Amino acid sequence: MATTTKTRKDKHFLLDQSRLQQAQKILGTRTETETVEIALQRVITEAETDEQTWKAQENFVETAIKENLVIEDVFGHLEKTEDKEI
Repeated sequence: MATTTKTRKDKHFLLDQSRLQQAQKILGTRTETETVEIALQRVITEAETDEQTWKAQENFVETAIKENLVIEDVFGHLEKTEDKEI
């Protein structure tokens, strides 16, 4: 992972060693620092993806309402959440 020394700072954490080793195995990283850096980047990327997904869903719903589109709930999920705000 390309990180400049200007953006890196020495940190000290008390971490669950077994979780760190499990994450290291899952991520295929060589060092604990690399494990933490990649895990942080994945959290950031996932949050950005979630935000984009919600925006796309909101745009779809707004367009569907404007265009009077009928959405057929073939899986029965809308009935469970129809009283929740979209």
